[in-house]
Formats: sequence, structure tokens, C-alpha cells
Amino acid sequence: HSQARAAAQAEGVACDTLVVEHELPYRAILEAARERGCDLVAMASHGRSGLQALLIGSETHKVLTHSPLPVLVFR
Repeated sequence: HSQARAAAQAEGVACDTLVVEHELPYRAILEAARERGCDLVAMASHGRSGLQALLIGSETHKVLTHSPLPVLVFR
């Protein structure tokens, strides 16, 4: 997370990072986004190739399914 913050700051992009432990990671992500007043959730998917490239991680899928906010998924 510190690398992401440094890269964003180097480009003049406001970025905040947070590390949280929770039984249900997707809920922790959505709760943190709500509490911080975020307008976008950005998440990495697993970098896969072939047929697996069509799939995304289960937590990413849960965030996409339950988020009231736009979700940006990248590899």
C-alpha cells in the first residue's frame, strides 16, 4: 500500500491507504469506503491468462456485487 500511495503522490493524485483485518474482507472494504466518503473503489484482480483471465477473485466479485459505489477493477 505504501508503494501505491507513493506512486499516486508522485503523479499529484490524492490517495489514502488503509489496512484492516476483518472476517469478511468485502464488507470491510465497503465499510471503509462508506466511512471515508469515497466515491470510487479501486481493486486489483488476479493477473491470470487463458480462460482464468475471464475470472476475477471472489472478494472482488463480492465488492462488485454489493457496492453502491462504482468499482474499478484492474490487473
